[in-house]
Amino acid sequence: MRIRSRLLLLVSAALVPALLVSALGVAYIYREEQNFSRASVIEASRALALAFERDMGRRLEILRTLSVAPTLHSGELQRFYSFAAAVASETGGAIILSNLEGRQIANTRLAFGTPLPPMLPVEREARARLGNEATIVSELYLPPRGLGPYSFAVQFPVRNDGKVVAFLTMASFASEIQQLLVAQRLPAGWNATLVDRRGIIVARSVEAGTYVGKPVRDELREAMAARTEGFYEGTSLGGVRATAFFSRVPGTDWSVLIGVPQDALSGPSTRAATLMAALGLLVLAVSLAAAWLVARRIARPVESLRQAAHALGAGQPARVPASGTDELDAVGEAMGAASERMRGATAELERRVAEAVASYEQSQRALMQAQKLEALGRLTGGIAHDFNNVLQTLSAGLETLKLRAADEQRTMLLRCQRAVTRGTELARQLMAFGRVQELRAQTIETGARLAEARHLFSGALPADIRLDFDLESQLWPVRVDPSQLELALLNLVINARDAMPNGGDLMLRARNEVVAARTDLEPGEYVVLEVSDSGEGMSEEVMARALDPFYTTKGVGKGSGMGLPQAYGFARQNGGTLTLDSRRGHGAAVRIYLPRSHEQIDEASPGPQSALPAGAGRVLLVEDDDEVRDTVSVALRAAGFGIDSARTADEALARLRAGERYDAVFTDVVMPGALSGIELAQEIRRRYPHVGVVVATGYSDRAIQVEGVRALPKPYTVQQAVDALNVCLGTVRIDSSA
Repeated sequence: MRIRSRLLLLVSAALVPALLVSALGVAYIYREEQNFSRASVIEASRALALAFERDMGRRLEILRTLSVAPTLHSGELQRFYSFAAAVASETGGAIILSNLEGRQIANTRLAFGTPLPPMLPVEREARARLGNEATIVSELYLPPRGLGPYSFAVQFPVRNDGKVVAFLTMASFASEIQQLLVAQRLPAGWNATLVDRRGIIVARSVEAGTYVGKPVRDELREAMAARTEGFYEGTSLGGVRATAFFSRVPGTDWSVLIGVPQDALSGPSTRAATLMAALGLLVLAVSLAAAWLVARRIARPVESLRQAAHALGAGQPARVPASGTDELDAVGEAMGAASERMRGATAELERRVAEAVASYEQSQRALMQAQKLEALGRLTGGIAHDFNNVLQTLSAGLETLKLRAADEQRTMLLRCQRAVTRGTELARQLMAFGRVQELRAQTIETGARLAEARHLFSGALPADIRLDFDLESQLWPVRVDPSQLELALLNLVINARDAMPNGGDLMLRARNEVVAARTDLEPGEYVVLEVSDSGEGMSEEVMARALDPFYTTKGVGKGSGMGLPQAYGFARQNGGTLTLDSRRGHGAAVRIYLPRSHEQIDEASPGPQSALPAGAGRVLLVEDDDEVRDTVSVALRAAGFGIDSARTADEALARLRAGERYDAVFTDVVMPGALSGIELAQEIRRRYPHVGVVVATGYSDRAIQVEGVRALPKPYTVQQAVDALNVCLGTVRIDSSA
């Protein structure tokens, strides 16, 4: 007989009585909990009814006090009105004085002396039914137009010498009772309702705005009329199956209802039943323990399996002797087969671990290289910033001197200007590596742009180097500065040319690629531009420094060593990266990853032209470098501009706020103080739109993206500055006239 058959026989014998006991206990507890829940809700409805009785008693005490006021009995109605109005403002209701004929004499909701409406029909009806001596709590009613939403009234007779001479009424909005209901903090799902003697809802703790003024169901109204307290099972006004527990408010014909959904009412009973079911499971567990005692008799074959499992865990062959039990013998055979498979899997796992370790080490090397290049980029960017200021001073000074120099001196000044131009190109290469160059980004059609640049690359190659293009169809667009893209690829082409002094093959490939998570690149869609050659290749030592600025294996005067660093800086500045793959004697492949752009492709458009003469305005020059500021000021004054200067953006903004008027502001980006040049430009465009802004930048971590602001890269010529200011002034004047 199988183990399963023996265990099932034993458990079945123990389970039947345990389940019977559990079922009886669950039924008993469920019934008792249901009774307890109903009793709890009835007690809550009684407590609410007493709370409303106290509230009505408070209103009657106020009316009783007002009924004996001396000003009322002496006929000083205006003084009584003032006293009653003060009481009404504290209680939140209105005090109304009416005579025996039903005409209102005073109403604190209306100014004294204002024509007053007659006593409400609901009050006259109650007086006709109960007589003048009774104290009345009215049904819910809508006051005359303009005097408020649903209301109710408590009316008290005023006596003089034992005779009723008038009636005092406290009229209150039903929303006051609403607050009393909400303050009870009933359990979630419970709904407290106050109804008047006609079964009309006066207040409700849930969705009062929907149901106030509506009648309860006829069956429930009949049940409340027949008994002072009890419960009614049915459907709520919201269409939910619920039990309504009601209790009449003492001294009135109003009643308090507490509606509890059937699910919430049966919740405690269900929990109790669940507890008893758990007890039944406990009994079942005891029964299973008895089955375990029987199972011990057949534990020897299982012990054999345990020993085989230990051998399996140690990587040794697992052999299980036959036990005569079908299931155990089948498990033993499966364990033997599993031991053989595990030994093979262990070998495969060791191989994969070795590959993972190698991949991790490669990633670490790539991360260290990226961190080194990032540090170098920041260093070179800072150097370029200071270098640009020096070049700017030289450029402006030379141009100013050239205007005044004799003919024999112009040749020397032109040579100096050419040296400044070479320094400018070197500074721009430094900025490109530092990824701080101001880009004129456009969304371009990648394949078409590369095809157009083919003649540029071909012109840089000798006849013994063959250039081939392999461009994937439907290349994704990218957003870059087109000239910087061409410069980066041209640098790679020139590097490949120099690596093939005896000629060879040069291939430019472009493809779309979806990149998964990498240490040097965010996951996403990229266009990959690859320049590969059949040249000499690089050693590991050269590759380790290939992206360092000014590192080169060429002789003196054969290159600056900024080709690969410029391409790397271009890729990083545009959200991508550059990878280098080369071996000595096997050529090199450089890949630039550029993120796909989802923006619309930009159309080429001519730049703005200025038709205004030079020197047509007053300009505020903002520059923290004293030499640059003094030199450029002299040059711009010579061009005809009126020039004032400031050292910081904070000083410039203070001048504008003080009322000084300028046609344009010519500012640097990086300056000391709270504001940068970009933030100054933003403030001017927001507060002084009639003032033009030109921003000169040689180094900044932030792109200049302020509408209506022109950017001028440092170092700039005086002519470039004059042209930029003229265009800026022309644009501002055109906007102002429009």
